[in-house]
Amino acid sequence: MDIKNLHNVYLIGIGGIGMSAIARYFKSLNLNVAGYDKTQSPLTEELINEGINIHFNDNIDNIPKLFTKDNNSTLIIYTPAIPKNHIEYNYFKANNFQLYKRSKVLGLISNDKQGVAVAGTHGKTTVSALIAHILKQSKFDCSAFLGGISNNYKSNLLLSKKSNLVVVEADEFDKSFLQLLPYFAVVTSVDADHLDIYGNEENLKKSFAQFIKQIKPNGKLLIKKSIDINYDLNKGVKKYTYSLREKSDFYANKINLSNGIYYVDIVTPEKVFEKVEIGLPGLFNVENSIAAFAVTYLLGIEEQCLRDALSSSKGVMRRFNYIVKTNNLVYIDDYAHHPNELKAAISSTRELYPNKKITGIFQPHLYSRTRDFAIDFAKSLDLLDCLILLDIYPAREMPIEGVSSQIIFDKVNIENKVLCSKSELINILKKIDIEVLLTLGAGDIGRLVKPIKKYLEI
Repeated sequence: MDIKNLHNVYLIGIGGIGMSAIARYFKSLNLNVAGYDKTQSPLTEELINEGINIHFNDNIDNIPKLFTKDNNSTLIIYTPAIPKNHIEYNYFKANNFQLYKRSKVLGLISNDKQGVAVAGTHGKTTVSALIAHILKQSKFDCSAFLGGISNNYKSNLLLSKKSNLVVVEADEFDKSFLQLLPYFAVVTSVDADHLDIYGNEENLKKSFAQFIKQIKPNGKLLIKKSIDINYDLNKGVKKYTYSLREKSDFYANKINLSNGIYYVDIVTPEKVFEKVEIGLPGLFNVENSIAAFAVTYLLGIEEQCLRDALSSSKGVMRRFNYIVKTNNLVYIDDYAHHPNELKAAISSTRELYPNKKITGIFQPHLYSRTRDFAIDFAKSLDLLDCLILLDIYPAREMPIEGVSSQIIFDKVNIENKVLCSKSELINILKKIDIEVLLTLGAGDIGRLVKPIKKYLEI
């Protein structure tokens, strides 16, 4: 496929965070862009306001005629989450249109550039956004395809007319990241996840090893020190390690928390950068910031720019974001949907507010993930003082017999716990004395943030 010959781009699943960034990219090239999504959301509303035609019923008659006339100059991009019986997808397939998965298109856009690809079962969105922010604040500049909405730039797509650098979130779901050929790859974590795709943890690790093997010759790899996988590097690829506190090429030998802000001494192979201010809350974000620092330091960013950019970063929407922050009440929203992410978010909150009661609202994401990690979810949720557990958000999956939020609920050992539906939530909150509140999950729990905030501020 030659992008230069395209006139029309139609996206099936356009409201997804990765798909919407690609939609915006092609719109920036002045192509005709339209699409379908199952669900209306604030993001689809933004795309519509940007001039992109979107409908929400899987019906061929709703496709603008412009996108059904010429299968040579029209590209159809689809998310792997769509069902096999999707009417529009099968229409385009039967009529010999060019159909590409989102990951394939992202590779075509980025592989001829100096790609910085961030992979990992968690941490990749924040690290990607941090790297992009630092580069944007430097003389280097960059483009970026992010897996979340940057709070600094209010978008998941950043564009540059002058820079050949492109920051890409490398998603392991459906092995999407194997379409990328980066110059610089980052691996933040390789915890068991997406076992509906990989079958077992070993297959997941093999996929990450293949991703690392795809780093271009004479490129760079930054990998978290504690990650244990076997991999080979292409000729001339230089490997670096990072961690929070463990001795590595990049790590912190001093971490101080003052008035809710972390100040860190970052050790590098050449020198120690003292008292670097970290703009994001949470100890896990200190580690994410060290990873972003390492990448941009190795790319040649000057010290003052590094310091200024790290301190001014506002992170990514739904990644440990303060929604309410007063002396008497704190409300934080986070995307955590894996047991280790829950543990990190709750533990970081405990460090920030050691003497406060922490209430967590958690919405499990996927039946298969709930089934595979029910015990681990319960152990992480035991770190809360009070738990409100919502029903499973199914996303792309059909129900699995015997799998519900109840299997997590029954394994949680804390006394203050309740299982409820989304419609019951506000009434449940009225019965709880809230000091610090967390909303946790990757489903549609994000849509509850505004009504919860409205209730809390009454």
